[in-house]
Amino acid sequence: MVSEALTTQPAAVATKTALINGQSFAIIPGETILSFVRRYKGKDYVPTLCDAPNLEPFGSCRVCSVEVGRVGNGTNLRTVASCHTPVDEGMMVFTESESIQKLRKNIIELVLTDHPLDCLTCEVNGNCELQDVAARVGIRKVRYPAGKVHTDREKDLSHPYMTSDLSKCIMCYRCVRACDEVQGQLVLSVAGRGFDSKIIKGLDQDFFSSDCVSCGACSQACPTSAIHDIYQSKAVVGQDKVRTICTYCGVGCNLDVSVKNGQILSIQAPFDAEVNAGHTCLKGRYAFKFYNHPERIQYPMIRKNGELERVTWDEVYDYLATRLTEIKNTYGGDAVAGISSSRCTNEENYLMQKMIRACFGTNNIDGCARVCHSPTALGMQRTFGTGAATNSIADLKLTECILVIGANPMAGHPVTGAKLKQKAMKGTPLIVIDPRRTTLAKYAQHHLQLRPGTNVAVLNMMLYYIIKEGLVDEGFVATRTEGFDEFCEGILNLNIDELEAVSGVPREQVRAAAITYASAKTAMEFHGLGVTEHYQGTYAIMLIADLAMITGNVGKPGCGVNPLRGQNNVQGMADMGTQPYQGAGYFDVTDPQVHARYEQFYGAKMSDKVGLTIPEMYDAALEGKLKAVWVMGEDMAQSDPNTHHVKKALSSLDLFVVQEIFMTETAKFAHVVLPGASFLEKEGTFTNGERRIQKVQKVVEPIGESKPDGVILVEMMNRLGYPQAPYTAKGMLEEISQIVPFFAGVKWDELGKQGKQWPVAADGKGTPLLHVGEFKRGKGKFIFRDFVETAEILDHGAAYPFILTTNRVLEQYNVGTMTRRTPNVKIFTEDVLWINPADAKAKGIRNGDFVKVESPRGECRVKAHLTEDVKPGILSTTFHFPELEVNNVTSGVTDEIAHCPEYKVVSVRVSRG
Repeated sequence: MVSEALTTQPAAVATKTALINGQSFAIIPGETILSFVRRYKGKDYVPTLCDAPNLEPFGSCRVCSVEVGRVGNGTNLRTVASCHTPVDEGMMVFTESESIQKLRKNIIELVLTDHPLDCLTCEVNGNCELQDVAARVGIRKVRYPAGKVHTDREKDLSHPYMTSDLSKCIMCYRCVRACDEVQGQLVLSVAGRGFDSKIIKGLDQDFFSSDCVSCGACSQACPTSAIHDIYQSKAVVGQDKVRTICTYCGVGCNLDVSVKNGQILSIQAPFDAEVNAGHTCLKGRYAFKFYNHPERIQYPMIRKNGELERVTWDEVYDYLATRLTEIKNTYGGDAVAGISSSRCTNEENYLMQKMIRACFGTNNIDGCARVCHSPTALGMQRTFGTGAATNSIADLKLTECILVIGANPMAGHPVTGAKLKQKAMKGTPLIVIDPRRTTLAKYAQHHLQLRPGTNVAVLNMMLYYIIKEGLVDEGFVATRTEGFDEFCEGILNLNIDELEAVSGVPREQVRAAAITYASAKTAMEFHGLGVTEHYQGTYAIMLIADLAMITGNVGKPGCGVNPLRGQNNVQGMADMGTQPYQGAGYFDVTDPQVHARYEQFYGAKMSDKVGLTIPEMYDAALEGKLKAVWVMGEDMAQSDPNTHHVKKALSSLDLFVVQEIFMTETAKFAHVVLPGASFLEKEGTFTNGERRIQKVQKVVEPIGESKPDGVILVEMMNRLGYPQAPYTAKGMLEEISQIVPFFAGVKWDELGKQGKQWPVAADGKGTPLLHVGEFKRGKGKFIFRDFVETAEILDHGAAYPFILTTNRVLEQYNVGTMTRRTPNVKIFTEDVLWINPADAKAKGIRNGDFVKVESPRGECRVKAHLTEDVKPGILSTTFHFPELEVNNVTSGVTDEIAHCPEYKVVSVRVSRG
């Protein structure tokens, strides 16, 4: 919850008034005295200690006390805590009476009797709320005798980020409340009584041994240095603060970055950010030190005589212009391809696809957005007309049921995950469909623990029971959709016995979950890569859309279909046209009118043929048809399936260009390496999972000779003879707004702190909620598809009887290029293999043993982690460390429509050793 104190204007025209020190102001019904005063007089007008903008009013410190009375009865005053006392009509509020000043001073004096008076040597000197409040109330000396200051409480330095010195604790409970109300982790609590009360972690453990997830909410909440982090004390006087957007997941957290003399000191989560409201995870808050890591690529390189050698930018541009032009003239534009990145900005992704299409006349452009979420885009485009989230995360406040399918947002999307967990903990029914017993599954009313690869089977069962139980929203179906009769016929003809057997989920569990979802007035769905990265991924998305339509859960607040985007700019990357069949704005490149529009707009001859996907690029390279590939910010040699095949393809290219910030596994194959910039060294926009376009602002200058990726692309396009204007975020958005209809009103200078959710109309108005009254395609389309077993199981299941699925953890990000170069690596140190104890016993495997995982493609060795969070026959592992090489075993099977790799179903066998 964001405190009312952040409200800058009344939510509605207020007719009732109250007085602040004799001056009349309009009130908002239900607001507290503190928020009322702050709204008109500023946040520091009334001092506080236990209050924080993202916490519920608590009232323990009483520093915010004021005197109140009634108009007409000014002598009958009483003292109240302003933080939790409602203001009402006719109230007189006195914030600085003599008695109030004495009370506040007395409270702070008592606090200081149990607090070390070592301000000048304290870690947070100059950045301490207690210090500020003491000065504010006029403390010059403490009249009371010193108490038993708890100097016997040892500092806790066990954690890479979090530290504590509880001798500095003033028992305001802000850290406990932050852990509870913001993160929902419940690690911090209070032990002891009276003067001996103290904050404890877990069962009175140190930070590292506790269940702390290192989100830093307690550190940001603490008004002293009782709990702080290794960077917080460096937030010194004279620093600048720059607002930007996190580079990790698709939540799109806002970050306030403190910087001085070109060095980043710390990162805090701004309380006024709509997306994250003073919260972020350990990656966003702490894992930023990769930006100046000594392993950063700092200058361009060309491979000469088998070795990469340092060259100048002019030399590398000339070399690339010559080689690429030779390849185009000799073999045609289709001999060139580009691979773009969700880690880069909208503007950079737009330029990447533009360079490939306009400079080479080919649609051979692809990237991780299509690789991971193309089933979401295609499935939702065919059912709703738009392949993006229908609702905003803020709608969680309004939902009565939550359905999470194939996602572990507590690890992959931590701020959204914390909100989902909080809702479940407070009683909102939660349904989780996942083969693993994830953190959220432990709070779920219904956990449908299906066999990997059977999402379609379980979703069809849910639809079957919704129809059978008479829970169809007939009015919505009749007026807003088409194709229902044919769809209904297909669903009712399903063989439930077969679906129950193949999925491993008892039908009564599915029935109960279906009734819970369909009976709620509002139900909100979230899904991740556990839905898309399957042979039937696109059809699973269509069935999720069917679930929402059949129950009327589209086009209104608190519901909808909401994909959880794995990387920070998956949504924006797709919006910008980095897929081989759609250009910027999702227009079909084979449509004659679209083709003519693109040629006219870009002023270049362009292709009207669908280009190559990444897997097709590998095949074309091995066949000698694809000669040159330019990669920006992707590490396919570690992240793509069937690693041996990928590496062989990359080795066969005549020209391989990699634009990166580190020497990744992929960059090691490059003929040319170009040093790109991190998100902290560039400007542009990211679009988060709820379609929110937000400003990425440069915090520090690019390291060494590196350049922002957009600058590199613009300079290269000009070397290739294409006149592209110099790179600025403002200029690029002006161009994008002319070709991408839902960016029509996006202007750099008007995005503000909160950004805007597309579609953004020409007048600048955003759209938090899609499909109100009418779907983008007119009527929503029901599409039926029965379950079909993946070829991976059909071809290899007998010889390789275990099913391996992949997942990620909170502390690491994707292939770990950035997070492995931060202290995060001290928290999560290695990839492990989840295996059920029954399977481990049968194979003679003990916890911590190295095991060999084999598939028809290859093998890898990994440590075993015995857990009942996976069923017998199911294995799960992460892929954050390159030495594991888990993609040696993954297959080349892809989604039958979108060609998204099937990472989530791999037939393997496992043995000790």
